[in-house]
Amino acid sequence: MVIHQKRLKRELVHKGAILDIYKDTMELPNGKTEEWDFVSHRMGAACVLPVLPDGRIILVRQYRNALERETLEVPAGCRDSKTEDTKVTARRELKEETGYDSNQITFLASLRTTVAFCDERVDVYMAENLIPGEQHLDEAESIDIEIFDLDTLKKMIYEGTIQDSKTVAAIMAYAAR
Repeated sequence: MVIHQKRLKRELVHKGAILDIYKDTMELPNGKTEEWDFVSHRMGAACVLPVLPDGRIILVRQYRNALERETLEVPAGCRDSKTEDTKVTARRELKEETGYDSNQITFLASLRTTVAFCDERVDVYMAENLIPGEQHLDEAESIDIEIFDLDTLKKMIYEGTIQDSKTVAAIMAYAAR
């Protein structure tokens, strides 16, 4: 039998551009209280796995401040509004970050990235029938495109080279199809 905790109070600690951080006062099953952190991701996000006609996959390399290093990731970004269809988000991010467009974008999975303290949801898509174009990066973005075969990407996951959860999920969902 699961005994539930009860939230007694939620206090906004920081309001950011896409994230709000709260301090929750929780009542535990034994009657004691504890403070828990909660991060609200207001918009939600989408990512897309771009697959070339020969089966190779496009990833983007970019610097991530939280890790203080570059990472390899699938193109991704936040929705422009709470009502924006995440498929629209995925296609926009594909075009912005890689320069490619696609008329064949398929839903693969929906993720909750860090359920212990955050409500972020990322919908994962695959893009095929890629149409080459030019990148349209945001002013703060510096992104390089790299292309890999699926076996190399799986090896990079198992070796710990690729650790980004949405990227791992996208690659493994595609591999399982």
